[in-house]
Amino acid sequence: MDEQLDQDVGQLWSLLFTIVLDVEKRLANYLAAHQLTPPQFYVLKTLAEHNGRCPIGEIARVHHLTNATMTGLVKRLEAIDPPLVMREQRESDRRSVDVVLTAEGMERFVAVQADLLQQVRVLFSLLGGAERRDLIGYLARYLQFMQTEFPVDAKNSS
Repeated sequence: MDEQLDQDVGQLWSLLFTIVLDVEKRLANYLAAHQLTPPQFYVLKTLAEHNGRCPIGEIARVHHLTNATMTGLVKRLEAIDPPLVMREQRESDRRSVDVVLTAEGMERFVAVQADLLQQVRVLFSLLGGAERRDLIGYLARYLQFMQTEFPVDAKNSS
Protein backbone atom coordinates (compact mmCIF):
# COMPACT_ATOMS: atom_id res chain seq x y z
CA MET A 1 0.00 0.00 0.00
CA ASP A 2 1.22 3.49 -0.87
CA GLU A 3 0.91 5.61 2.26
CA GLN A 4 1.61 8.86 0.38
CA LEU A 5 -1.10 8.03 -2.16
CA ASP A 6 -3.59 7.48 0.67
CA GLN A 7 -2.60 10.80 2.26
CA ASP A 8 -2.94 12.60 -1.08
CA VAL A 9 -6.37 11.04 -1.68
CA GLY A 10 -7.52 12.12 1.78
CA GLN A 11 -6.19 15.64 1.29
CA LEU A 12 -7.81 16.01 -2.14
CA TRP A 13 -11.14 14.73 -0.81
CA SER A 14 -10.98 17.17 2.10
CA LEU A 15 -10.12 20.10 -0.18
CA LEU A 16 -12.85 19.27 -2.70
CA PHE A 17 -15.46 18.91 0.03
CA THR A 18 -14.39 22.20 1.61
CA ILE A 19 -14.52 23.93 -1.78
CA VAL A 20 -18.03 22.62 -2.47
CA LEU A 21 -19.30 23.79 0.93
CA ASP A 22 -17.60 27.18 0.54
CA VAL A 23 -19.10 27.70 -2.93
CA GLU A 24 -22.56 26.71 -1.65
CA LYS A 25 -22.34 29.23 1.21
CA ARG A 26 -21.06 32.02 -1.02
CA LEU A 27 -23.69 31.31 -3.65
CA ALA A 28 -26.45 31.33 -1.04
CA ASN A 29 -25.23 34.73 0.22
CA TYR A 30 -25.14 36.23 -3.27
CA LEU A 31 -28.56 34.82 -4.08
CA ALA A 32 -30.07 36.13 -0.85
CA ALA A 33 -28.82 39.60 -1.81
CA HIS A 34 -30.83 39.18 -5.04
CA GLN A 35 -33.88 37.79 -3.20
CA LEU A 36 -33.44 34.29 -4.65
CA THR A 37 -32.95 30.84 -3.20
CA PRO A 38 -30.45 28.41 -4.75
CA PRO A 39 -33.23 26.24 -6.29
CA GLN A 40 -34.85 29.35 -7.81
CA PHE A 41 -31.51 30.44 -9.27
CA TYR A 42 -30.95 26.98 -10.76
CA VAL A 43 -34.33 27.21 -12.51
CA LEU A 44 -33.35 30.60 -13.97
CA LYS A 45 -29.96 29.19 -15.00
CA THR A 46 -31.56 26.20 -16.71
CA LEU A 47 -33.96 28.46 -18.58
CA ALA A 48 -31.12 30.76 -19.66
CA GLU A 49 -29.24 27.71 -20.95
CA HIS A 50 -32.35 26.63 -22.92
CA ASN A 51 -32.86 29.97 -24.68
CA GLY A 52 -35.40 31.13 -22.11
CA ARG A 53 -37.94 28.32 -22.55
CA CYS A 54 -38.12 24.75 -21.29
CA PRO A 55 -40.82 22.20 -20.43
CA ILE A 56 -41.44 22.14 -16.70
CA GLY A 57 -40.91 18.36 -16.62
CA GLU A 58 -37.49 18.73 -18.24
CA ILE A 59 -36.40 21.29 -15.66
CA ALA A 60 -37.56 18.91 -12.93
CA ARG A 61 -35.57 16.03 -14.47
CA VAL A 62 -32.42 18.13 -14.82
CA HIS A 63 -32.54 18.99 -11.12
CA HIS A 64 -33.72 15.57 -9.92
CA LEU A 65 -36.98 16.98 -8.55
CA THR A 66 -40.56 15.84 -8.90
CA ASN A 67 -42.89 17.75 -11.20
CA ALA A 68 -44.90 18.82 -8.15
CA THR A 69 -41.81 20.28 -6.45
CA MET A 70 -40.82 22.07 -9.65
CA THR A 71 -44.34 23.44 -10.03
CA GLY A 72 -44.04 24.97 -6.55
CA LEU A 73 -40.69 26.55 -7.43
CA VAL A 74 -42.09 27.96 -10.65
CA LYS A 75 -45.16 29.34 -8.84
CA ARG A 76 -42.90 31.20 -6.40
CA LEU A 77 -40.86 32.64 -9.30
CA GLU A 78 -44.13 33.73 -10.97
CA ALA A 79 -45.31 35.37 -7.73
CA ILE A 80 -42.28 37.68 -7.49
CA ASP A 81 -43.12 41.23 -8.51
CA PRO A 82 -42.32 41.56 -11.35
CA PRO A 83 -42.51 37.84 -12.28
CA LEU A 84 -39.22 36.17 -13.18
CA VAL A 85 -40.90 33.38 -15.15
CA MET A 86 -44.27 32.58 -16.62
CA ARG A 87 -45.92 29.35 -17.72
CA GLU A 88 -47.32 28.77 -21.19
CA GLN A 89 -49.15 25.79 -22.60
CA ARG A 90 -47.41 24.24 -25.56
CA GLU A 91 -49.20 24.75 -28.86
CA SER A 92 -48.27 21.25 -30.02
CA ASP A 93 -49.53 19.56 -26.83
CA ARG A 94 -51.92 21.50 -24.59
CA ARG A 95 -51.16 19.10 -21.70
CA SER A 96 -47.48 20.17 -21.70
CA VAL A 97 -46.39 23.39 -20.02
CA ASP A 98 -43.28 25.40 -20.83
CA VAL A 99 -41.65 27.69 -18.33
CA VAL A 100 -40.58 30.94 -19.98
CA LEU A 101 -37.94 33.29 -18.60
CA THR A 102 -39.20 36.88 -18.48
CA ALA A 103 -36.98 39.89 -19.19
CA GLU A 104 -36.91 40.55 -15.44
CA GLY A 105 -35.88 36.94 -14.81
CA MET A 106 -33.03 37.22 -17.29
CA GLU A 107 -31.93 40.52 -15.73
CA ARG A 108 -31.87 38.93 -12.26
CA PHE A 109 -29.93 35.91 -13.54
CA VAL A 110 -27.37 38.13 -15.30
CA ALA A 111 -26.99 40.32 -12.19
CA VAL A 112 -26.24 37.32 -9.97
CA GLN A 113 -23.83 35.91 -12.53
CA ALA A 114 -22.06 39.28 -12.81
CA ASP A 115 -21.62 39.45 -9.01
CA LEU A 116 -20.21 35.94 -8.89
CA LEU A 117 -17.84 36.55 -11.80
CA GLN A 118 -16.63 39.78 -10.18
CA GLN A 119 -15.54 37.82 -7.13
CA VAL A 120 -13.63 35.38 -9.37
CA ARG A 121 -12.10 38.36 -11.20
CA VAL A 122 -10.82 39.75 -7.88
CA LEU A 123 -9.41 36.36 -6.92
CA PHE A 124 -7.73 35.94 -10.31
CA SER A 125 -6.28 39.46 -10.14
CA LEU A 126 -4.25 38.27 -7.14
CA LEU A 127 -2.64 35.55 -9.25
CA GLY A 128 -0.20 35.85 -12.08
CA GLY A 129 -1.17 34.77 -15.58
CA ALA A 130 0.77 31.49 -15.35
CA GLU A 131 -0.83 30.68 -11.98
CA ARG A 132 -4.31 31.33 -13.39
CA ARG A 133 -3.67 29.12 -16.41
CA ASP A 134 -2.22 26.39 -14.18
CA LEU A 135 -5.24 26.49 -11.88
CA ILE A 136 -7.67 26.35 -14.80
CA GLY A 137 -5.62 23.58 -16.42
CA TYR A 138 -5.58 21.44 -13.27
CA LEU A 139 -9.30 21.87 -12.73
CA ALA A 140 -10.07 21.09 -16.38
CA ARG A 141 -7.82 18.03 -16.27
CA TYR A 142 -9.48 16.78 -13.08
CA LEU A 143 -12.94 17.27 -14.55
CA GLN A 144 -12.04 15.60 -17.85
CA PHE A 145 -10.47 12.65 -16.06
CA MET A 146 -13.47 12.18 -13.75
CA GLN A 147 -15.97 12.42 -16.61
CA THR A 148 -13.98 10.01 -18.77
CA GLU A 149 -13.01 7.44 -16.15
CA PHE A 150 -16.10 7.64 -13.94
CA PRO A 151 -19.01 8.79 -16.13
CA VAL A 152 -22.32 9.43 -14.44
CA ASP A 153 -25.03 7.31 -16.06
CA ALA A 154 -27.63 9.18 -18.08
CA LYS A 155 -30.34 8.64 -15.45
CA ASN A 156 -28.33 10.44 -12.79
CA SER A 157 -26.61 13.18 -14.77
CA SER A 158 -27.63 16.81 -14.71
